Amino acid sequence: MKKVLLTLLLVLLISALFFAQGPKYIFMFIGDGMGTTQISAAQLYKNTLGKPEGSKLNMLTFPVQGMTTTYSAYSFITDSAAAGTALATGYKTISGVISMDPSLSIVLETLAERAKALGRKVGIISSVSIDHATPAAFYAHQESRSSYYEISRQLVESGFDFFGGGSVRNPTGKYGDQENIFDYATENGYKVIRTQSDYDAFDALAKTAEYEKVWVINEDIAGGSTMYYALDKKDTFDLADITKTAIDYLDNDNGFFIMVEGGKIDWACHANDAASAIMDTLDFDEAIKEAMAFYSKHPNETLIVVTADHETGGMTIGSNGVTDDLKPELISYQNVSYDRFTTHVNQLKKKERLVSFENDLMPVVENAFGLSLDSRNPTNPDMILSAYEVKQFKKAFETFINGDPSTEETHLLYAGYNPIAITCTHILNQKAGFGWTVFSHTGVPVATYALGNGQELFSGSYDNTDIAKKLFSLLK
Repeated sequence: MKKVLLTLLLVLLISALFFAQGPKYIFMFIGDGMGTTQISAAQLYKNTLGKPEGSKLNMLTFPVQGMTTTYSAYSFITDSAAAGTALATGYKTISGVISMDPSLSIVLETLAERAKALGRKVGIISSVSIDHATPAAFYAHQESRSSYYEISRQLVESGFDFFGGGSVRNPTGKYGDQENIFDYATENGYKVIRTQSDYDAFDALAKTAEYEKVWVINEDIAGGSTMYYALDKKDTFDLADITKTAIDYLDNDNGFFIMVEGGKIDWACHANDAASAIMDTLDFDEAIKEAMAFYSKHPNETLIVVTADHETGGMTIGSNGVTDDLKPELISYQNVSYDRFTTHVNQLKKKERLVSFENDLMPVVENAFGLSLDSRNPTNPDMILSAYEVKQFKKAFETFINGDPSTEETHLLYAGYNPIAITCTHILNQKAGFGWTVFSHTGVPVATYALGNGQELFSGSYDNTDIAKKLFSLLK
């Protein structure tokens, strides 16, 4: 008996010493704007699609969960620059600042920079532009998140091994008179990949690629130099694809640090577009699945942390006028994002093809959102507009056709977005049982999930700066 106990004690001691070394491979997933409601909404929607009841989102299967506060240095409600800085460096700063202290006098070391200095490979991925606030916080140091060209220069100068996802907003500077950033990247040793065919060729040999550094940009770029919403997805790589490619390319004996941002969850929530937010959350969750597949092969050496920089939109499950019987499946009637729909109706207005509310606008609305007048879709009563909803649509139609008067009322109703698009999302969301309180960020805590070596550090309630501090303690 003593021999068995001594053997067990020895095994436990060896295991403790092994795990004390910290994880060799670290994944950090950031769902921009992804609060607990966005996650719950995605789970509800997934279950209504005929999936098994026990089919949880990948992140919800993680053994350790925590709650994380997100306030910035001087505000209860943060922006992505300050939140990204907190997650990347472990320090608070003010809104708009990228990985510098509030006095703008101290450059803050990031997790990615520490990992690179320790000889690990580093990958930064985002579905929005790669010079956007959250990804920038891991490689750049700027007084303003709007210094896009300067941020992209620092991307190149970081020497990180892999960048992927969206493009950059000002590749030749704010006024178009600077050196092309892609030329600058090439001159500094990056293999810049900008077409799907070149990506496919690289992806096929990612494990054996001889390129020193790689920057992969999606061929299909939407507004703001981002990847398309999952709802508008084209035949190019998605967030899961580029995450798997990064893993294959960066896998090495010294380990790696990979940050993956699902950036368009936030953009969808700003526009109160539940369908787009849900689909991008599911897309983000598929990227997490790729990290989990890697973890299954290296369980003792890998840590995966999933969190958010803040919540956006004040999303709720339950809305005025809806009983306890939620109908999240109604979201499936929407087949385009608010953004693509806005582009479409703007074009129709320009071509003077939006004259009649009933004959011109409503067929477009029904095609994109499934919402209809009584006479158009009598077989689907859930999607038929009430008299009050028709009144809302007519008001939005008149506001759009006549031009937004920019009154306090129109700002509260539409927040500068296309009035028809916002009316579509709000009415469909309400019918499905989802509500919103704002068009901006909120100050509620977000969830953090952890799996792997060091996961126990992420249980409980803590601040977003603590996530970085915990990860710094594991980087050895």
